[in-house]
Amino acid sequence: MSTRALARPLNRGVEWEFERFSVPREISRNVVTRLLVERAERGGWEIDRVAIAEDGVRRVTLRRKIIRQPRPFTL
Repeated sequence: MSTRALARPLNRGVEWEFERFSVPREISRNVVTRLLVERAERGGWEIDRVAIAEDGVRRVTLRRKIIRQPRPFTL
């Protein structure tokens, strides 16, 4: 149900990691909301886009920043 997309820069110097998944129409709106809140609080994800298809399936794309730590300079 879940797939991860490649990281891509949207702004200069900022890289994002994306996760896409589909939610069946049988799952209530409250359950989907709790799922997305959980992903945001625990994993640092934010909603990039949500699309509802004609058959009622929600296609959700989440994103989070990729934070790269510079390597320490050693002599």
